[in-house]
Amino acid sequence: MSDVPDDLKYTAEHEWVRETAGSKTARVGVTDYAQEALGDVVYVSLPEVGATIEKGAAIGEIESTKSVSDIYAPVSGTVSARNDALDDQPELINSDPYGEGWIFEIDIADDGGSDGLLDAAAYGTLAG
Repeated sequence: MSDVPDDLKYTAEHEWVRETAGSKTARVGVTDYAQEALGDVVYVSLPEVGATIEKGAAIGEIESTKSVSDIYAPVSGTVSARNDALDDQPELINSDPYGEGWIFEIDIADDGGSDGLLDAAAYGTLAG
């Protein structure tokens, strides 16, 4: 079974969300399950800082030796940071999906909708 940290929220599309305590900012990446399914990541298309994104919208892509997959916004809000290290080291998604392989940060809108996200147990069942 893939690694599923308890302190994160998840989407059915295999993104994770780590909300920062006391703020409306969250860090987003893809799960261990997703990076295993993708294979060796060779390129990541990152969203632009300042972009307003809607929950469920495709906001970037991950290209691997096997396929190209969309990155979906797990919540609505404004992109506040992106992991530019992925430009030179996209393999960070494979080696450290919950750490150095994060993709972007978002300032969650007041109605941004983190309520529909899965907890670790529910995602673990989904990712099996």
